[in-house]
Amino acid sequence: MSLKPQDVCVLLKIVALGRGPWSYSQLAYELGMSASEVHAAVRRSTEASLMRVNEAWGYPDAQALAEFLVHGLKYVFAPSRGGLTIGIPTAYAAPPLDRLLPQTAEPPPVWPDEAGEVRGLEFAPLYKSVPQAARRDARLYELLALVDAIRGGGEVREIAVHELRIRLGVNGPAVREQRAAQALAAPAAGRRGE
Repeated sequence: MSLKPQDVCVLLKIVALGRGPWSYSQLAYELGMSASEVHAAVRRSTEASLMRVNEAWGYPDAQALAEFLVHGLKYVFAPSRGGLTIGIPTAYAAPPLDRLLPQTAEPPPVWPDEAGEVRGLEFAPLYKSVPQAARRDARLYELLALVDAIRGGGEVREIAVHELRIRLGVNGPAVREQRAAQALAAPAAGRRGE
């Protein structure tokens, strides 16, 4: 058994849908895949302990998924990059990171897409239907863009990891350390104002 890039897309789509039930045909339609591709992705993800399935549907194991996305994805599904093209912004140029980081003069990373409106540097998506699926679901778009920021590495990686963990509902070490620092700083800030 080996994971495929579309398995990550399926897992992220299930996360984007929330904790309610889903169907293979629903996921297939919304992701631009066949129902058999989605079924195979769920089976592989279950075998890899990235999700649990009960009575034909389930939900990803958030901790295991976060660990895989943060520590393994960039090695297993390294991004392919290319020249200037028209497409849909991803990584640091897409929500939510585009709201958190200053804009640069460099061309942004984009998924090549004829319907796209941004000229940037090609950043191959995990799966061919990612641009279509991202246009249909803003929450999925954010998850895919954060995953691309992690895959792409660079200065934004740690911010992307933090934002991804929040969306997966995983309180990783970075989140715990940040909360502890804020808790320690709050009383000190109050004393300084006295």
